[in-house]
Amino acid sequence: MKVLLVGVGGVGEAIAVIASRRPWLEKLVLADYNLARAREVQGKLGDGERFPVEFLDASDQSMIEGLAKKYQVDLIMNSVDPIFNVPIFDAAYNAGCSYMDMAMTLSEPHPTDPFHKPGIKLGDYQFERSDAWRAKGLLALLGLGVEPGMVDVFARYAQDFLFDEIDEMGVRDGANLEVRGFEFAPNFSIWTTIEECLNPPLIWETGKGWFTTEPFSEPEVFLFPEGIGPVECVNVEHEEVVLMPRWIKTGRVTFKYGLGNQFISVLKTLKMLGLDKKEKISVKGVQVAPRDVVAACLPDPAHLGDRMFGKTCAGLWVKGKKHGAPRQVYMYQVADNQEIMAGLGCQAVVAQTAFNAVIGWDLLEHGIWQGSGCLGPETFDPVPFMERMVDYGFPYKIIEM
Repeated sequence: MKVLLVGVGGVGEAIAVIASRRPWLEKLVLADYNLARAREVQGKLGDGERFPVEFLDASDQSMIEGLAKKYQVDLIMNSVDPIFNVPIFDAAYNAGCSYMDMAMTLSEPHPTDPFHKPGIKLGDYQFERSDAWRAKGLLALLGLGVEPGMVDVFARYAQDFLFDEIDEMGVRDGANLEVRGFEFAPNFSIWTTIEECLNPPLIWETGKGWFTTEPFSEPEVFLFPEGIGPVECVNVEHEEVVLMPRWIKTGRVTFKYGLGNQFISVLKTLKMLGLDKKEKISVKGVQVAPRDVVAACLPDPAHLGDRMFGKTCAGLWVKGKKHGAPRQVYMYQVADNQEIMAGLGCQAVVAQTAFNAVIGWDLLEHGIWQGSGCLGPETFDPVPFMERMVDYGFPYKIIEM
């Protein structure tokens, strides 16, 4: 398999490290706007021929198409902030290769009633073009990171093997990670975090369809396993609420994230000051997006691994019935930062996202997952994916609640 990796940040590096250990990967093109960063990752991998470096502006569709054709890649892997999804997605279609991302095209709030009605939903741009992809015999596998991604595979597994009826599916994400040496240091892209946390969160219910609520709504304390403990989780906009109802029969879908009071306060302050905006403004004659300034002021999540301690948990809480009796399970994956750093040299949050994409490549390369059009992880057989999680060093667990 030959892959064009668009973006070699924290998650991109983790993807490259994990994939480099798989002999079926023939070539992985490390493409980034920051050539020094791409070369840094190439240096860790130690094989310039198998991992060539290329300059790439992810907003330039023609440049992406050119690299895809230059290396005759089988798949374009989108590993940059989702503001660039449209040109990368369209480039894959024009180049005639498969496409994969870990976050779908961006939403736009309802113009008059944003906290009750959805406007443009996450992934709408992509799903509207599914028939065209299918007609061309091409696959766009959308949302195959950890959340979305792994938990969507769990959703399919729960429907196929664990429940006769599903009343509710709720993604619950929490951690006890700390980053030492910084007063405020997000362990994932702050650009993406601002986008998903400050947009109106989506909820899906049978009979109502998709509707929205206010950011950080419906707080609840969820007891996370393996020593993480109780964490308050709140509603956040996320792709699972868009994906799961398309293929899973369930009464309700939510996504809640354990952000913490300090993090929520910082996000609210950024919103109040207008520093969450992605539209460029003029600053002393220079055009700059406020959100980019915030990102530039914070430490790079890719280089925080040696300062991070603790665990992060991603999982799916499912409620329903089996053989007529009520049942609740939590399907999850816990990543310990010190263990991940020792094994991969990447911090836990980005590695926990990255391994899912590589398993997806594995299944596509070996013809185990097949399809065309724009599809979510729920459309595929979950068993081979979950079996590979153990082999890749990210085992899952299922506990009765």
